[in-house]
Amino acid sequence: MRMLLKVQMDTTASNEAIRQGTLPGIMEKAMGELRPEAAYFTTQDGCRTAFIFFELVDSSQMPKFSEPFFLQLGAKVSYTPVMNREELAKGLAAMAAGD
Repeated sequence: MRMLLKVQMDTTASNEAIRQGTLPGIMEKAMGELRPEAAYFTTQDGCRTAFIFFELVDSSQMPKFSEPFFLQLGAKVSYTPVMNREELAKGLAAMAAGD
């Protein structure tokens, strides 16, 4: 299932990761594990924030994907199922057909 993984990094922990030079490696390793369709980086609620769109094959993968952000960046992590345009059209067509 396509997911939006939102990662809000703790400012103090991410500042330290930047100072130590470890933030690029943390993010590269995470991107290698997640193999995202897209990833965007911004600020939200005063925090460094990543929006990562990826395919979650099984819910048992959630700890593997979440824990590095929790442990290394003190992050808040959330998962939200999402659809692309084609999936929305398919869902609406099925709804209209009474499926």
